[in-house]
Amino acid sequence: MEPALTRDPSDTAAPLLAFGAAARRLAEGAPLDDGLHAVAAALARALDADVALVRVLDGTASVLEARAVFAVSSALGAELQGSRVPTGVESQPGLAAERLGLGVGLQLPIMVGDAERGRLEVYRRTDPFTATEEALARLAAEYAAIAIVASGANGDAANALAATELLRLGGDALAAGLDEVRTAEQIAQLAAEGTGAVAAAVWRVDESEDLYLAGSHGLQEEPDRKEVVAALESRRALSIQAASWTLQLGQPPLGALQLRFEQPLVPSDALLDGLSTFAARAAHALRTSERMRQQSVELERSRALVAVVGQAIAQLSLVHTLETAIARVAELVDAERLAVYLVEGDEQRLVTAAGRGLAGPHTPVGERLLALAQGPLRGRDVIEIGDAAEDSRLGSVREQLSEAGIEAAVALPLRVREDLIGLLAVYPDRGSGLSGDERALVAALAAQLAVAVQNARLHEQVKRREEERRAALEAEQNAARTLGSLYEISRTFAQSLSLDTTLEAIVRSMTELLGIDAVGIRMPDERQEALVTQKLHVRDERMAPAVEAVLRRPQPFSPHLRRLFASGAPLLLDPAVAHELGGSYGLLVPFLEKGSTTAIVPLSTQAEVVGTLTLLSLDPARPLGVGDLELAMSVGGQAALALENARLYQQQKRFAETMQRSLLPRGRPQVDGIEVGYVYESSARVDVGGDVYDFLTLDDGRLAVALGDVTGHGIDATADMALAKYVFRSLAREHPEPADFLAAANEVVVDEVALSKFITMLYLTVDPASGAVACASAGHPRPRVVAAGDGRVSTLRARGLALGIESDQVYEQVGASLAPGAAVVLYTDGVIEARREGELYGDERLDALLATHAALPAKELAEAVVADCKAFTGGELSDDCAVVVIRRTA
Repeated sequence: MEPALTRDPSDTAAPLLAFGAAARRLAEGAPLDDGLHAVAAALARALDADVALVRVLDGTASVLEARAVFAVSSALGAELQGSRVPTGVESQPGLAAERLGLGVGLQLPIMVGDAERGRLEVYRRTDPFTATEEALARLAAEYAAIAIVASGANGDAANALAATELLRLGGDALAAGLDEVRTAEQIAQLAAEGTGAVAAAVWRVDESEDLYLAGSHGLQEEPDRKEVVAALESRRALSIQAASWTLQLGQPPLGALQLRFEQPLVPSDALLDGLSTFAARAAHALRTSERMRQQSVELERSRALVAVVGQAIAQLSLVHTLETAIARVAELVDAERLAVYLVEGDEQRLVTAAGRGLAGPHTPVGERLLALAQGPLRGRDVIEIGDAAEDSRLGSVREQLSEAGIEAAVALPLRVREDLIGLLAVYPDRGSGLSGDERALVAALAAQLAVAVQNARLHEQVKRREEERRAALEAEQNAARTLGSLYEISRTFAQSLSLDTTLEAIVRSMTELLGIDAVGIRMPDERQEALVTQKLHVRDERMAPAVEAVLRRPQPFSPHLRRLFASGAPLLLDPAVAHELGGSYGLLVPFLEKGSTTAIVPLSTQAEVVGTLTLLSLDPARPLGVGDLELAMSVGGQAALALENARLYQQQKRFAETMQRSLLPRGRPQVDGIEVGYVYESSARVDVGGDVYDFLTLDDGRLAVALGDVTGHGIDATADMALAKYVFRSLAREHPEPADFLAAANEVVVDEVALSKFITMLYLTVDPASGAVACASAGHPRPRVVAAGDGRVSTLRARGLALGIESDQVYEQVGASLAPGAAVVLYTDGVIEARREGELYGDERLDALLATHAALPAKELAEAVVADCKAFTGGELSDDCAVVVIRRTA
């Protein structure tokens, strides 16, 4: 059993020819099974299928028997061969097919007249059958029907070679679709076999209504063309002259089918009906073929246009664009000699920009063709001259035509809007010219070529101008980079109040801005006796150890050095000065003697020198110049102010932090049955915040806890923290219940804080004996209750207006009960409002963290919350965070 072969998608004619060959074999007397096997094999190859089989109705007219099987597996073929299926029952591919995984199938009836005479089945493993593949399968079913009728199967021997049936089925096969190149030959072959003609010819009418032979079958001599012309002029569907019949194809006629018999015949009514149907199907097939040919032409045109335009877009090169255009036009119109001429310069002279197969003085011919396009033939897309030597319009270049060997010309003006920028010229042999499709193709290509040429020209002009301005642009770009770097440095200084961040920005920015090896910054120590290196940046890490060994050493801040810096001017070290100043400067003497340069730039305010910049260039080919020092002084003035601001800010922040820490509890409250843990973490980005918390043991043994957050930062926030703590300490014993406490506290805060400020506060009490929790909130985030055992987290939903906004407030009081091991967690908004690229830490993450670490001791649970919050933000908090955990232990 031969295997099915993988089908070549481009070879659409192969299966059709195989189907026709099968029918011919039957007509010649071949057995039915052989013909059906040929049809099955052709279909398997066409659809790349694993199994194809043909079933035929047996003598009882109730069972379909597998008469032809084509399979990739011999076992599967043996299983299916001769298998029988009742009519009206869907076939199964068989056990072997199931084992091979042939899950995709297609089954089509084989119809003869109105009766089902068989069934065509095809199976493969994957990929559903496409519409095109189903059409091929239907075509195979038609050929199988031809085979059944021709062989006389099912008891129809008397009608085995019925011409009308063959013509009908052949017409159906044509309607299903044939290869565009062989359509006419297939029509002639099917007509001859269906009618018993010894020869058949298919004639076509072209665009100019001329008649030409499109295809034939069995011809031994040239057919009579005059006979066909006369038949078409008579407008009769069928013209008969002795043993020659001419059948009109289509209305209006697009061609004719000419049949020649061995002897004159008189067609029966049935044969006439069959021929009429066949003629209609054949005309349809010819029209389909024509459409396919036109689509092919359009495709070639599109490909040519895409190639030229694509080359122009990809390269923006005039040379590449013209070379691509010449190659595509030569290929599409089968031309050996052609050229592109372009109008150049102010004088508007024509030059040959690209060409192929030309020699001699052909450019004057191009000039004459261009003159015709500008004058008498203005407005034409295509100018055709069939005989150049005889055409009077080319009389002025007759000699050049002869020398260049130009016999004919097709010229296509290249226009951009109304401007004629050149000419595409094709020089074919005398009398050959271009077809209508070729003219349309090159005209469309010329239109696109004109635009592509113009774009390429403009691009090259811009490119030349860019090259002319390159030196000036580079200078401007360097200046722009310098200004941009200065802006970034200034922005960094303005945005950061961190001393360490400011120092790092200064040394790194100066190193990159000046393109030197190292920059260090020194600041006076507390006694103002030495300049100590605070930050150092070395561009090449391999040089870092050697450079740091020199520049990280302290430099004595001697009176002589102070006087040098008093002027504010930079100090360019030479070996003598460096040796005189000593210290780390003295260590630079060997480097300076070998061509290195070092400059010291003082960073001064009006009151004092706050630091110095040390600029080091180890490359003798890149010494520090006047421009470098001027730029360093410009940055140095900003750096001095930034350093002073950062230093003052650090002092202020340390003072505020000291004040804030003094307001926080110094130790944990000692209450039997209650474990307390708390953590406070200040922000690294902003000034000192206003988070405050405190504890107090009430007279009845309950633990009172207050957690507040004051608006603002810095010293003002610290003062309001002190007020919050005073309010808690002074009012908690007098108003121990949470709702009463917040109402009283609000009245005090309303009178004491500024109108634009307020305090959020959470106040709750915990009874160590019963575990009862009472809570009230003044605009503060809601506390969480973490259950013992399963770690389930719930919320105390206390609500109320923040303190200090409006007097006479009534606050809601909520309660809960802490079982032994359970805990209540209080926190400020710095926890849930921590951000990472716009995303909040949020309540869900907090609840998940508390549930996961529910078993931790109170202190460790508070630390876990703050640590997770910091990790979420990338290690740096944007606001202060305070977390308090109260756990009932018994």
